[in-house]
Amino acid sequence: MPVRFSLMLEDQEGVTWDQWLAIARACERFGFEGLFASDHYLSLVPRPGSHDSWTLLGALAVATERLRLGTMVSPVTFRLPAVLAKAATTVDIVSAGRVELGIGAGWWEEEHRTHGVPFPPVGVRFEMLEEQLEIIHSLWSTDVVSFQGRHYALEGCRFVPKPVQSPHPPIVLGGKGGPRIARLVARWADEFNRVGGTPAEVGEAFGRVRDAVDAAGRDQSGVTTSFMTWVFVGDSERAWKARVEQARRMDSSAGPFEDYLADIARDCIVGTPEDAVERMNAYVAAGVQRFVLNHELFDDLDQIELLATRILPKVGA
Repeated sequence: MPVRFSLMLEDQEGVTWDQWLAIARACERFGFEGLFASDHYLSLVPRPGSHDSWTLLGALAVATERLRLGTMVSPVTFRLPAVLAKAATTVDIVSAGRVELGIGAGWWEEEHRTHGVPFPPVGVRFEMLEEQLEIIHSLWSTDVVSFQGRHYALEGCRFVPKPVQSPHPPIVLGGKGGPRIARLVARWADEFNRVGGTPAEVGEAFGRVRDAVDAAGRDQSGVTTSFMTWVFVGDSERAWKARVEQARRMDSSAGPFEDYLADIARDCIVGTPEDAVERMNAYVAAGVQRFVLNHELFDDLDQIELLATRILPKVGA
C-alpha cells in the first residue's frame, strides 16, 4: 500500500482565508491527498484567532476539486453529536464525498474557559467521545435514531440527507495509543493518528492499537495508522534553518535557537530533502501509512513544492 500525504494547518494561529485558499490550491497542484484544519478557538501565540473549522471546510470544499478535507480533531465538547454529524455530512455533500471526521475528547481547558464551553474531567470527556462515536455511526447508517446515554439523548432523529461516502466518511481518532483510545479505535475508527513521538514511540503506539483491533475481531486493513508532525525543510542548511527560525520567532515561549531546534528535531521533519527522506522512512518502517504534515509557515508555498517534488516521492518507495 503506497504511503499517503496530507497537510494540516493550525487555523487558530491566524491563517487568513487567502492563505487557506493559496495552500489548498498548492496542495491540489502538487498532488497532496488532503488538507486538514485544527479545530480550536484560542491561539497559543498573540496573533489573530481562528475561523470555525467546519464552516471553513465547507468553503474549501467549493474552492477545491480533489483534496480530501477534515479536522485534526474536533473536540466533543464543542458540538452536540447530531450537530457535528450534520456539519460533516453537509461538507461531504458539498465536496462530493471528500470529508474525513477527526474527533477527540478535547484537552485545552483555557480554550474552553475563555469561550464559555464546559470542560468536564477527562474521564467524562472520554465517555462523551464514546457516546458521540456511537451516535454519529448510527445517524450515518440508520434512517431513524433513538439513543439514551449518560450524556446525550436522541428521540426519533430522522437524519437526512446521508453523507455521500459509503458506508460513511472516514472517522479518525488520535492519541498516544493507550488502552482507552485503542479500544475506541478498534470499535469505531477508520484511522488512528499519533501526534508526535519518535519512530520507536510511534511504533509502540501503533502496536497497542493493532492488538486492540485484533482483539475486537476486525480486519487490520480497515484501520489506517497515521502520524502528524511539524515540518521544516529546505534545499540547503541555510534554507531549512531559516524556516526553523521563522517558526521560533512566532512562538513567544521558545528559547534560544539551538534549544528550540534540539526540541523539535526529536520528532519533527527537519533538514534537507535527504534528511527528511531518511527520517520519514524511519516512520514508515514503524508503521506509518499516512503522514499529516503540519505546515506552520502559512505564506510559504515553496516548502510545499519542495516536499512534493523532492521528498515525498522517495518516502516508502
